[in-house]
Amino acid sequence: MAKSLRSKWKRKMRAEKRKKNAPKELRRLRDILKAKADVVMEEVKEVATVLQQPADDVKMETQIKRNKKSLLDQHGQYPVWMNPRQRKKLKAKRVKGKNKSKVAKGLAW
Repeated sequence: MAKSLRSKWKRKMRAEKRKKNAPKELRRLRDILKAKADVVMEEVKEVATVLQQPADDVKMETQIKRNKKSLLDQHGQYPVWMNPRQRKKLKAKRVKGKNKSKVAKGLAW
């Protein structure tokens, strides 16, 4: 189960919230562990390095080169938000422009 759009959206938003709250949780964990000195800090450091990832490592290229008229990107893909009906309509318009048949000038039998 759990394939509906609503559940997918909820899962996505929970993941976003986890990413956003991870630094706060890590700070809170460190503060708690500093109060209790009997915990071995080496074990905690391993967990902390796994949780904490610098933002510089993850870089996404946000500059997608997209044709304004056909809305295709450099790989020939339509935007995610576009529904199949719109894609079909734009493709028909694009193909119609390309398929101008070249008839030889002169006599046509």
